[in-house]
Amino acid sequence: MSVLPDSKISNSTFLLTGFPGLEREYPWLSIPFSCIYTMVLSGNCLVLHVIHTEPSLHEPMFYFLAMLALTDLCMGLSTVHTVLGLLCGLSQEISLDVCIAQTFFVHGLSCMESGVLLAMAFDRFTAICYSLRYTSILTNTRIISIGMAILGRSFLFSTAPIVRLKFFHYCRPHILSHSFCLHQDLLRLACSDIRFNSFYALALVICTLLLDSVLILISYILILHSVLTIASREERLKALQTCVSHICAVLVFYIPIIGLTMVHRFGKHLSPAVHVLMGNIYILFPPLMNPIIYSVKTQQIRSRIQRWFTKQN
Repeated sequence: MSVLPDSKISNSTFLLTGFPGLEREYPWLSIPFSCIYTMVLSGNCLVLHVIHTEPSLHEPMFYFLAMLALTDLCMGLSTVHTVLGLLCGLSQEISLDVCIAQTFFVHGLSCMESGVLLAMAFDRFTAICYSLRYTSILTNTRIISIGMAILGRSFLFSTAPIVRLKFFHYCRPHILSHSFCLHQDLLRLACSDIRFNSFYALALVICTLLLDSVLILISYILILHSVLTIASREERLKALQTCVSHICAVLVFYIPIIGLTMVHRFGKHLSPAVHVLMGNIYILFPPLMNPIIYSVKTQQIRSRIQRWFTKQN
């Protein structure tokens, strides 16, 4: 699949980039990517189904897990059509309006996942440090309020810079760096004044992803301090065991973001294929791994899934 010259692309159409130099292998690459997307969608749907149908899982910890699974499911749905469409040879082009919509959801959902992980850290902090008041602190009303706050912060604050993308003049070659749209990718192609978008995006990252990561770290420092005061070694291990899944989910989310940021910032000399690979890891690794982590590490979900499959057989 060749990249079309810019003169053949309309002013409101952009070209997606797959893996440069591997265009002939796209039909083969589409197979593992199709399997990954199938696992992302089915895995997160399974987690949501288990939490919905099992009354014993109707607790704050699992409500937050359901929010995480729903966020990961939406992330998969927001990028599957461009990634697989490109690899399957269906379409390499994307209109500006669709690109902006995808940008809105990709960045909004990333911010939402960070917020949910912070809420889950607060849940673990409350369960371990204030175990006797856990149910009175995390009531259903408070959980709904937290969910609405995360949703509002994720999408309302990102609306202004995303809407401005519609009114920019794109005079550089309309070739994107990934098989999906990102805010910084469209800014790179714009010839308009992008200072507001650049500063706003930086402030948004600092106030969301960076702040969330710092608060998560603080919550685990407080959790560790509280756990060390427990006399029984078995009780200490039991308390820490409830945090393992969440710690894995935090690492799975933040490591790809840090990697993609480093590649964009310091990897100008790297092959374009590395940029594309890191972009795909950023959008696919957390939604793929989170259902696996929680299915393996969370006994309640694991046993429920085992019982469900046993009944099917």
